[in-house]
Amino acid sequence: MAGTGSSMLYSFLLFVIILSLQEMYREKLASSELFTILGGLISSLIFLVLLTFVGNFQESCGMRTGWGSVLFSELVALAAAGSVHRVCITTCFLFSAGLLYEVNKLSGIMLSKNEAKVKRH
Repeated sequence: MAGTGSSMLYSFLLFVIILSLQEMYREKLASSELFTILGGLISSLIFLVLLTFVGNFQESCGMRTGWGSVLFSELVALAAAGSVHRVCITTCFLFSAGLLYEVNKLSGIMLSKNEAKVKRH
């Protein structure tokens, strides 16, 4: 498993790369309906990697993570989506909600496995 520091570094690098590529190709992403939906999907990936970065940063500083990091990450992703096209904001929000649901579900599974492992020892 990756440590907090390396996960934070990789997620920040992915954030910068995805955001840069999205801004480079924003005219192409705004050119058709399908590409606009793709722009929202790409922006939701920005949400995911930024949420990972902020969560790891808060964990390394000993801070408590919560809805504030989710809202911050979502606002940054929606701003990035808005720089491409207005419809990207809506699709980014919908894709991000789906990703957040899946991450929460996966986190619950991992937490229950860790608790079961601790109880055995």
